[in-house]
Amino acid sequence: MSEPLFVADSEAMEAFGARLATCSRSGETIFLHGELGAGKTTLVRGYLRALGHQGAVKSPTYTLVEPYELKGGRRVYHFDLYRLGEAEELEYMGIRDYLDGEAVLLVEWPQRGEGVLPESDLDITICYEGSARQLTVRPHTRAGEKLIDCLWANT
Repeated sequence: MSEPLFVADSEAMEAFGARLATCSRSGETIFLHGELGAGKTTLVRGYLRALGHQGAVKSPTYTLVEPYELKGGRRVYHFDLYRLGEAEELEYMGIRDYLDGEAVLLVEWPQRGEGVLPESDLDITICYEGSARQLTVRPHTRAGEKLIDCLWANT
């Protein structure tokens, strides 16, 4: 997608995350780019709540990954690689165990895992635009294109 999407506030960011969740299927890898505080975790919160998660959603900055077992057996792994020293550290934490093709991976700061992480199906870049945010969404696979088609059909 070349045309950016604007979200006014955190409520709108959560709503976008919820739309993304309704379009999502098993096994997708979604990279979330943006500065600190841009709204990556807020987007993830909307995503998870749309799938029935009732608890808190925090950025796994220190644990690197937060697993979610959701209704219907869906699994989502929320990664935050901000504090990752080197991409190879992902191997030590057992990254291969998360890459089963069934779980959805939502990855904040994916550039820190470059060379170890799989290719993303979809990249979402969040930029500050005054008090609002600008989202740029780019697919990299057929699964990513399907996500975009669904997202824009439901906008």
